[in-house]
Amino acid sequence: MSDVLDTLILGSGPAGYTAAIYAARANLAPVLLAGPQPGGQLTITNDVENYPGFPKGIMGPEMMEMFKEQAARFGTDVREELGTEVDLGQRPFTIKTASGETFRSKTLIISTGASAIYLGLPNETRLQGRGVSACATCDGFFFKNKTVYVVGGGDSACEEATFLTKYATKVYMVVRKTTMRASKIMQQRALDNPKVEILWEQNVTDVFGENKVEALELTHSTTGEKQRVEADGLFLAIGHKPNTEMFQGVLDMDDTGYIQTIPGKTATNVEGVFAAGDCQDSYYRQAVTAAGTGCMAAIEVERYLEGQH
Repeated sequence: MSDVLDTLILGSGPAGYTAAIYAARANLAPVLLAGPQPGGQLTITNDVENYPGFPKGIMGPEMMEMFKEQAARFGTDVREELGTEVDLGQRPFTIKTASGETFRSKTLIISTGASAIYLGLPNETRLQGRGVSACATCDGFFFKNKTVYVVGGGDSACEEATFLTKYATKVYMVVRKTTMRASKIMQQRALDNPKVEILWEQNVTDVFGENKVEALELTHSTTGEKQRVEADGLFLAIGHKPNTEMFQGVLDMDDTGYIQTIPGKTATNVEGVFAAGDCQDSYYRQAVTAAGTGCMAAIEVERYLEGQH
């Protein structure tokens, strides 16, 4: 593509599509490269019940299709493309895709998201959204009076386990060592909760169930002894990995790879580059907050371009 775009959005999901809606309505004619998982993590979420405006809930994939449709309605050029290479060292910025296409753009909105770290078990993947989850805040409600297992020993795992006790009858924390790496206060919160039980030196090595999680295989870290336990849900709390490898060494990031933006804004350390959604948010990681930062990024792009004129 020889024309220079006003803005290109890298990645879809609530942040990318919301940025596209606002940018398109500002007559910026955005191009959005949907990435490897068009629609983001919500496309593997069956029921979304905490997004405003959907009192009866909505299926994640359906919701993201509506976001996409709304972005396209206002003139966004949505491409089922994966951005693979970005040159931010010269202007306009150059973005190359897996199919060999090249775009040049005055501004860039990065909404590449983050991916939950999973155990890598085949059945775990098969049962995602059907009892396997990486977000207690998103899915905890569906486990009322159920027995669930949380994998992890950090602050996130303790927080997820404690949160799940609002709904589940019993919450087991599966910790592979004899100690947790969580802060003392978070550990104590989990240990003091009568609904939480810690299973030390255990690993989840398989997930069972036809259409939903029905049982887990636990393997002892030291002895290798295996046991099968009944379960209604499996929550992974072993971290998230931001999809920001492409920008390593160019954009300011924290120790875990989340893009750092100017406090209260989405602007990065490179003028004309903005980051929205889970690629820059390690704290909230919710669809509604991602959408909010997508809106912010588009407004900042519009004002940045006005300033350039």
